[in-house]
Amino acid sequence: MADQLITAVSKDGAFRVFAVDASETVAEAQRRHDTWSAASAALGRTLVATLLLSAAGLKSQDDLLTVRLKGDGPVGAIVADGTSQGTVRGYVEHPHVSLPLNVVGKIDVGRAVGHRGLLAVTKDLGLGKPFTGQVPVVSGELGEDFTYYLAQSEQIPAAVGLSVFVNADNSVQVAGGFMIQALPGAADAELAQVETTVKTLPLTSEMLRQGFTPTQIAARALGDIPLTVVDTKPVAFACPCSKAHFGEIMATLARKDLQAMITEDHGAEAVCKFCETRYQFSAAELTAMLNAKDEKNDN
Repeated sequence: MADQLITAVSKDGAFRVFAVDASETVAEAQRRHDTWSAASAALGRTLVATLLLSAAGLKSQDDLLTVRLKGDGPVGAIVADGTSQGTVRGYVEHPHVSLPLNVVGKIDVGRAVGHRGLLAVTKDLGLGKPFTGQVPVVSGELGEDFTYYLAQSEQIPAAVGLSVFVNADNSVQVAGGFMIQALPGAADAELAQVETTVKTLPLTSEMLRQGFTPTQIAARALGDIPLTVVDTKPVAFACPCSKAHFGEIMATLARKDLQAMITEDHGAEAVCKFCETRYQFSAAELTAMLNAKDEKNDN
């Protein structure tokens, strides 16, 4: 079954809930970047969070949300882009990171990401100037970090759960998460109830492995508060890169650099950081770029 994200609201109008099964989405990212266990979990949680934030904060087809995470752990920087259509892409600076399990026998994402650093979320809503909110990393486990971001940068009381189950061969078995946002008017008693429920939840990956759907995960996260699903959409790893796009970038290089690629390398290769797609440019194609540059300078 295709990956799926649902949006729901509590019947009393106090909460919005987002839940996603992103198992194949994260598995595709793992395959493309050849990530090892700790890097897979860190990148996967970031991709899941990006899907949830994009579902909550983007409306138009051209809107874009970018998450940039830079901790002091061995995986280095993590970058992810999400759209309102449910697509996401991302990469991790150091994909080949595996670590000993933590004290509770789980992948040590906190150590992989690090406990100091910055989490930035940028929303480009087509208004001319993107908005960026930035907060310090508080744990490196990422669920807590995105919860802190929502509270501090967007002033939204929220709870975020992110989870990735990585197999012994580094492949991803399941990945998913949820996000609960309190709406204006939510009573203190309800907030306390949801907080208690979230603290006792099993990991989202455990629920997915038991066959839970996103709707069932959302209901479990909200406890006894009834909800209504208002939107369901597929999600997937997708990158809009193209050879034409990279060709435009290469055409802006200095003349001497293009000439060196032609005479010394007899061509060039461009690699997309987000999806690892490789684009080959022949010496003839580079020569055409060089000629076009010369013609432009003559005019």
